[in-house]
Amino acid sequence: MSIDIKGGAKDLAGIVLFVALVASIPLMTDSGVTLNFVMMALYAALLSQAWNILGGFGGQFSFGHALFFGTGAYLQAMAQIHGGVNPWLALAVAVSGGAGAGVMVGALSFRYGLKGSYFALVTMAFAEVFRILALSVPFTGAGVGLMLPLQESFANMQFASRKGYVYLILAFVTIALLVTWGLKHSRFGAYLQAVRDNEDSARAVGVSPFRVKLAAIALSGGLMAAGGAFYVQVFQYIDPGIAFGPGTSVEALVAAIVGGIGTLWGPLLGALVLHVLSDITRNMFGQLPGINMVIYGVVLVTIVMFLPRGIGGLGATAKSLWLRLREKTGGRHD
Repeated sequence: MSIDIKGGAKDLAGIVLFVALVASIPLMTDSGVTLNFVMMALYAALLSQAWNILGGFGGQFSFGHALFFGTGAYLQAMAQIHGGVNPWLALAVAVSGGAGAGVMVGALSFRYGLKGSYFALVTMAFAEVFRILALSVPFTGAGVGLMLPLQESFANMQFASRKGYVYLILAFVTIALLVTWGLKHSRFGAYLQAVRDNEDSARAVGVSPFRVKLAAIALSGGLMAAGGAFYVQVFQYIDPGIAFGPGTSVEALVAAIVGGIGTLWGPLLGALVLHVLSDITRNMFGQLPGINMVIYGVVLVTIVMFLPRGIGGLGATAKSLWLRLREKTGGRHD
């Protein structure tokens, strides 16, 4: 995958600045509230970035990304509990498993030309099938789930302070940013966006839509699985509802759409905005369960209706409207 380094220098500098700023936060505060907010915002951003690779750059809208999240979460937990594997090695197993699940879903879906609403429904169905399987087999803990033993140390990927988890999730987000940066400035990324825009035209110039989409869903699945592994290490527990439930899929896709799909910074921006909204609504309406999902729905509908490019594209949308207005008024004067 050749990358246009010169063309992407500005974006790369932005990534370096972002990482430096976030990495400085744990050095400046010991507040558990602040660190937990940063950790969970980055966690939401990782899920959104994972979805954005397939849904934003690839144009393949998935409603079942919880499948990859749950695969990563369960492999991370089972490798440690049943296999005695070190958590850092288990992380590699989890990410590989998520990518493998992506290849499986992609091979079955893209081979038969499923896209649009059909692909979205297939991914959602896969996530539900895996949820039922996790409820039924003993090695996943069935409906009880799995709980990691508490063994706080760097070697066990369990940190006494939220600072360690902030740095861990920042590393994952940085990798996702670099992958997205590569998609934006590489030949493979151009192929992927060409397939998104018009598969027949891409095929006519020698691009294989099947292979390109398969690689994209593998990347997306691997990053989503990293989010699942991180969840297990932080909360030390996973069950089928958390792992494969629709909430995770919704969180991933809504943040990307709100921030701006197919962009470098959109998923991060969307995750931050939604996380702030979630905290505000939880504090204001904590007695009303599910209110955060209502807020998500309202925000999503508003963005789709009035900001089709997302919050990240607000400037471009405003500029487009201004030029259109100027063209109309200027036409009358001419």
